[in-house]
Amino acid sequence: MTDTASFEQVDTPSLLLDLDVIERNIVEMAAVADAAGVRLRPHTKTHKSPEIAGMQLAAGAGGLTVAKLDEAAVMVDAGFDDLLVAFPIVGPLKLARLEALLERAKIRLSLDTVEVAEALGALGVRRGVDLPVLIEVDTGLHRMGRAPGAASAELALQIARIPGIEVIGLLTHAGHAYRATDAGELHAAAVREAEDLLETAARCARGGLELREISLGSTPTARVAAGVPGVTEIRPGTYVHNDVQQLRLGTATIDTCAARVLVTVVARPTAERFVVDAGSKAFSSDGEDGPSWPGRGVVLGRPDLVLDFLSEEHGVGHIEGGGDIAIGTRLQVIPLHVCSCVNLFDTALGIRGDRIDHPILIAGRGRMH
Repeated sequence: MTDTASFEQVDTPSLLLDLDVIERNIVEMAAVADAAGVRLRPHTKTHKSPEIAGMQLAAGAGGLTVAKLDEAAVMVDAGFDDLLVAFPIVGPLKLARLEALLERAKIRLSLDTVEVAEALGALGVRRGVDLPVLIEVDTGLHRMGRAPGAASAELALQIARIPGIEVIGLLTHAGHAYRATDAGELHAAAVREAEDLLETAARCARGGLELREISLGSTPTARVAAGVPGVTEIRPGTYVHNDVQQLRLGTATIDTCAARVLVTVVARPTAERFVVDAGSKAFSSDGEDGPSWPGRGVVLGRPDLVLDFLSEEHGVGHIEGGGDIAIGTRLQVIPLHVCSCVNLFDTALGIRGDRIDHPILIAGRGRMH
């Protein structure tokens, strides 16, 4: 296959990325951050691609966010040197790898325990510098962090006394916003996310700790939270590609969904059922079905096709309204959760219109350490 090839030369399943849509999505979120006067530090977990990270930085992003040190190494190897690792660094193996990366890039870290901070502080003391950290606060997801207010402020003040550590701010991820049932509930979650961090920062200030960063993450809440006075940084990730989860929340449309999996219909066991050649090993099994946009993905141009369930290699769906589809038909399916879908492919195909522009290396794919 050569550049500018047609889809007919592409085997299935393959991951397609619409470059025109990606470019528009990148520009739109950069404009949101610019209008609000906050830094955009996009999370690379969605695309895992230095090429797309470079597009985000060229459009005005002020640094990148990663989850793991492996992902950080991919971005540093690509020449990007301002990173936030939004995951606790635990154990001597990871501390040694962090120390090596610190020779090549400016790295901020997030954490939510004294134990993690003490180990990082020892590294900072040995290097003769204070490592910049953000304290993660639980604003409703109940995954990482203490509750906002007194509990998180107390933790921040305690960690700030550890040699080799500089507490520069607070961080949260409003993943619970994905459970919002309407636009009003989503808006309220975004405002609450920001206000919880600002209240916690005010408590820190009363305790003598002035913070300069209030960092929020989550595509569903970023556009609203960016406009809350006092917020300094947003870290959305999914916005670059979007997916069915964003469609259900109303934060994306079909026209802003850049990623789709190209599949082939391989079986028609009954008049109502169809089977495609992509299952959980292509789409992933992550994400929940919802009342709108039902199924495990959305088939472009065929609203009568509903992808009901996935096994490892099979995607099984049904046809509504008495329609038909032939074996051998190729379909493009927007994934339910794009971040975990992208992580299953070594390479994506960047497309413009109905032509392939060039391959895109998913260099962070599978980089979990």
